[in-house]
Amino acid sequence: MSTRSNTNNSRTGEQSGTAKRNYTAIDYGNDNGSISFGKVHKTGDVTSGVMLQAKDGRHRFYMDNDGQRPGYTTLTSPGTFAVKCGMDLDAEQDGIFLNAENGDIDIIASNGKIRMVADDIELVAVGALDQGNIKLNASEAILLDSKKITSTAKNLLRLATPNTLEIVANGQMKMIASVIRGATNACDLKDDKYGHQRMEKENFKLAG
Repeated sequence: MSTRSNTNNSRTGEQSGTAKRNYTAIDYGNDNGSISFGKVHKTGDVTSGVMLQAKDGRHRFYMDNDGQRPGYTTLTSPGTFAVKCGMDLDAEQDGIFLNAENGDIDIIASNGKIRMVADDIELVAVGALDQGNIKLNASEAILLDSKKITSTAKNLLRLATPNTLEIVANGQMKMIASVIRGATNACDLKDDKYGHQRMEKENFKLAG
């Protein structure tokens, strides 16, 4: 059964004059859920074009029209959110496609892990100038475990630490370069004939 409602919601009170009103809002529903057109949110600042809501008020889907969220589409779920698709696709076809024409894409697990599992995983950055970077930050450790690790840098490859660097090869270690230069902390007191003191000062001052 549909009901026409004059929605007027405001947590600050009707006297403030800031609450939105919609005299054409319509609700359909029963004790299990509802669908609304033109409903004003409880905060009184946004009108939802379409709102689908289950028995639990936290379980809902809404498309907003105005206020602070014009054009927003929001889905909230107190339980698991699952998507399954691609049953009729071939392996080389795109099964799920997400495209933000502008702005960032944020995937956040506030109290858990983010896990990606696939036959292959590709990370591609295609930006120009100051963009085109892949950045990994970890508060504790970054662990790489593989049969083979290959790294190719066209201009610079640098490993730096303010503490201990260990390179261990139980088999054979190869180091090939046009020139190999090395400096110890002794150059800090007195430079050698090759001018290694400058290199030592540049690299022994890494922040801990």
